[in-house]
Amino acid sequence: MIDHENNNRGLIDTNEALQLAESLELDLVVVSQGKEAPIAKILNYGKLQYQKKKRQSQSARPTVKEVRFGLNVGVADYNLRIQQAGEWLSKGDSVKFAIRLRGREHQYRDKAGELLDRIANDLSQVGKIQSLDKRALVVQVIPA
Repeated sequence: MIDHENNNRGLIDTNEALQLAESLELDLVVVSQGKEAPIAKILNYGKLQYQKKKRQSQSARPTVKEVRFGLNVGVADYNLRIQQAGEWLSKGDSVKFAIRLRGREHQYRDKAGELLDRIANDLSQVGKIQSLDKRALVVQVIPA
């Protein structure tokens, strides 16, 4: 048995362990079923459940990374963002690319659409396209 201060108490009778746990106002929890004797620990079971649930919700949360481009993005910047997006997709995150047009750049919406197609094509090996909206100039890629 392991007490509330993480000290190994050795083999103790079950009734004695329950009395010790009640005197500390904690719970006696079986941590693992051993072949010879089960290993029990004195702890706050409600707190353990809360921490376990919190860890699961944090690890299961899918994240969406967002990358914004201007219309005249440089080759080096483009390649860097595509490389980062590939890493994010391999980790299980989804990536959203948005192209911002300013002022007279709105005349070249067709170039922005071509840039979206290029992004979708470059990331087709590591992810699949969830949505491609040329009107809003947004493409969302999820892990394959």
